[in-house]
Amino acid sequence: MSHLKDKYVNPLTDFGFKRLFVFKHLSKLQDRPKALQDRVFERLFEAAEIAKFSPEERDAYEDSLKYYRDLKNVVDTSREEGREEGREAGKEEGREEERFTIAREMKANGEPIEKIIQYTRLSMEEIERL
Repeated sequence: MSHLKDKYVNPLTDFGFKRLFVFKHLSKLQDRPKALQDRVFERLFEAAEIAKFSPEERDAYEDSLKYYRDLKNVVDTSREEGREEGREAGKEEGREEERFTIAREMKANGEPIEKIIQYTRLSMEEIERL
């Protein structure tokens, strides 16, 4: 008899049993039982709620989803553009700093200002301030 006990499956914890139970009783369920709180069942119950919508409610729901997705795309695109602008600004700032570093080194080595201007593209005033 112990071999039967080992094969016993608790229907409240077995996913296959839960799934069968939901499909068999979905139309009768008012609230989701505690044993059916898994994410997959949450999505199933949401879909079942939407399926009960009237045509007008479904249209309103679809419109709100479209509005949400459009808004999310605008926000996501704006974020990406902001990141790209930040990367570009950072690169430019780095190039600018590099030009000043090179100019400082050239000036410290006694290079003529004209040569420093030629290699760094900095103005005479910028080089003199170094």
